[in-house]
Amino acid sequence: MTNLCFITIFARKYNFDATRYYNFDTARYYNFGTIKNMGIPNEKLATSLKALQYLQNKKGIVAIQNKDLSRTNKERLLKNGFLKEIAKGWYIITNPKEKVGDTTSWYINYWKFCAQYLQHKFGKNYCIAAEQSLQIQSGNLRVPHQLIVRAPKANNNVFNLMHTTSIFAMKSSIPKVASTEIKNHIRVMTVVYALVNSTENTFKNNKIALRTVLAQISDVSELLEALIAGSHSVIAGRIAGAFINIGRKNLADQIVKTMKAADYDVRIKDPFIDEAPIKLSFRDRSPYVNRIKLMWHNMRTEVLKVFPKSPGMPSNKINYLKTLKQIYVTDAYHSLSIENYKVDTALIEKVKSGKWDIDKEEDAAQRNAMAARGYWEASSKVVSSIEKILKGTNAGEITEAEHADWYLALFAPSVAAGLLAAKDLAGYRTQQVYIAQSMHVPLSKEALREAMPTFFELLIAEEEAAVRAVLGHFVFVYIHPYMDGNGRIGRFLMNVMLASGGYPWTVIPVEERDTYMDALEAASIDNNIQPFANFMAYLVKASLAGKPVAKLKVS
Repeated sequence: MTNLCFITIFARKYNFDATRYYNFDTARYYNFGTIKNMGIPNEKLATSLKALQYLQNKKGIVAIQNKDLSRTNKERLLKNGFLKEIAKGWYIITNPKEKVGDTTSWYINYWKFCAQYLQHKFGKNYCIAAEQSLQIQSGNLRVPHQLIVRAPKANNNVFNLMHTTSIFAMKSSIPKVASTEIKNHIRVMTVVYALVNSTENTFKNNKIALRTVLAQISDVSELLEALIAGSHSVIAGRIAGAFINIGRKNLADQIVKTMKAADYDVRIKDPFIDEAPIKLSFRDRSPYVNRIKLMWHNMRTEVLKVFPKSPGMPSNKINYLKTLKQIYVTDAYHSLSIENYKVDTALIEKVKSGKWDIDKEEDAAQRNAMAARGYWEASSKVVSSIEKILKGTNAGEITEAEHADWYLALFAPSVAAGLLAAKDLAGYRTQQVYIAQSMHVPLSKEALREAMPTFFELLIAEEEAAVRAVLGHFVFVYIHPYMDGNGRIGRFLMNVMLASGGYPWTVIPVEERDTYMDALEAASIDNNIQPFANFMAYLVKASLAGKPVAKLKVS
């Protein structure tokens, strides 16, 4: 996504350090550039920016209040777009080039802002509600539309924030300090306390989160202490039933026996009774492995409901491979345009023909040309992978072994041109990334290293090509393993999996970009794969009928 979210703005001209900003073209933070390059006109603004630098770097403040800046500095920063008002008297640092309605700065800063605001209002005497605590404990860091907070000094008011988000501060007692902890910057209930404070509907409406956190529990001693202290016999029966559902009967038995020994009548009730059994990992304390497994398990049925039946491996493999070459220009145009690269058929054909010259200054200076060249080289690698799959090799195994080669090919021209450093091709990212306009927060650098092997295990074991294609694409971009190129690699992966079932190469049209992004967002935020499955089924059906939706734009 072409968007710069400025986090700290400095200029050497005014005795500042380098500009530090988040670049969505490369999905990372950078340190370069000067205020002069941005056209900033005067030293007065530089003075105000220095005050902003102090708040952020020295004091770690994201939620800026009126008292944190002088009136002059605040008004100057607001006027020039470096500061944005979230609510009356509260601000965040923003990118001055951010368009009206762009949510990126807000979503990036959301959790830290809320944490600092709540600390200011309530100190340590608050925690977020059980349901949202469990989401965070399960590894889901999405931005909620409304954050529900429990605090003894709250007044049951709604604090409206930006982009239809809000905080509802509910006047309520909170657990003792030992039953809360800081996760993702904010004070949440521990897994045990959140489970004990969850209703039956919480279990039913948050199946992935609940089953994920239950799989993390290896000992129920703390849970039993809370259940007995609160005389929670009904809750004990519900939790015991949930443990049985995920294959932890030993823990369920321990709960029932202990509660009965304490003279409580416990009746087991499975809150996940409609969910088919699934084999989860109980050794890993991280929630991400099981979360990915549960998402795949829950979503695959929805994909199969709407997707056309697999045509099977093509009888004429040579002709099938020819069609991949024929659709290349259309695919490159649309896939690169989705990522906001400005390419046309002339540039794509020039790169494809080999006439493009990296040593020519006019070409080397073109970011778009580098992207087009990389796409051509990566596509060639992808077609080679498909050839192996058509010969009978497992599509998941090929993808696991060769997706890094696709990534290297995609960005090698940018490295050769000096636009990226060679270390940028080292492999999976080593920093946190954010997605422009998305409430979804991709996995941390540590979590993605746990999740990727599980992702490929699921891909290799999956029997249905349709599921491999739809969930392969979705889960890959959900994890977001690379600093850049996740969308393009995700679409390559999707088409490799389509090929493994004999489906035609399917192009996602740039004209349908909003539908595509919204569908991925629904799957990421609400665990609702239906919009994306329906969208992909619509495109694939059109391709099967010989009437693909994506058309070649002739320049």
